[in-house]
Amino acid sequence: MPTRPIHAMELEDLPGIRHGFYTRTGGVSTGIYRGLNCGPGSNDDASAVELNRTRVAISMNVAPENLMSLYQIHSASAIPVTEPWTDNARPQADGMATATPGIALGILTADCAPILFADPKAQVIGAAHAGWRGAVAGVAEATLDQMEKLGAKRADIIAVVGPAISQENYEVGADLRTDVLAESEGNARFFDASDRPDHWRFDLEAYVLHRLKMAGVGTMAGLSECTYADDDRFFSYRRTTHRGEADYGRQISCIALS
Repeated sequence: MPTRPIHAMELEDLPGIRHGFYTRTGGVSTGIYRGLNCGPGSNDDASAVELNRTRVAISMNVAPENLMSLYQIHSASAIPVTEPWTDNARPQADGMATATPGIALGILTADCAPILFADPKAQVIGAAHAGWRGAVAGVAEATLDQMEKLGAKRADIIAVVGPAISQENYEVGADLRTDVLAESEGNARFFDASDRPDHWRFDLEAYVLHRLKMAGVGTMAGLSECTYADDDRFFSYRRTTHRGEADYGRQISCIALS
């Protein structure tokens, strides 16, 4: 079965730019990693992960060694990308930007929000991994900073938030809510009450879109695809935890300059 990424209307048909929010469809991994597991940090068979990533690279029309992903650490760190690195030399960061054709920026997720960025005028792209910690710390803004250093303008940037855990399935504790509200009491609108005392349901996608708007991004959108609820198409860390499974796969979201 071929890989079937989700394409965002806002990023489609941009000159010189390709993108895809890839699902589990079209991979060779088996068992709990069934499908297109692209996470080298998982305990999946390394050859299966390599083949899955090669299929994504072919789909993105880049050389397999030019499909870049990071050692993601839930930070606000973002870096420029000018040349490929090997999987075992992945930089520790959660955002990246490039103006170099032929390099695909890949973000690995399993409930956190992937963000793909493009300035079609400047031909600068970016990608970020936004879990709640990274989103609060400013990973989107750090990625925008790196894009600006390469010539992008925030008013010309298009940003799309890809598949992530939905508010309905994202119950959080007081620590998360406290950190989000410390930024602004107005952020209370991103929380709904849960059935359990001192727990709430957090709208990660809406919060990330809010951060993008406040940062001055010209165009932004969210796919509103829930990773937790759709076992056939997405990996989910939280679903794996609730099932008591030993590990989980990661889907990849990519953007590249032709």
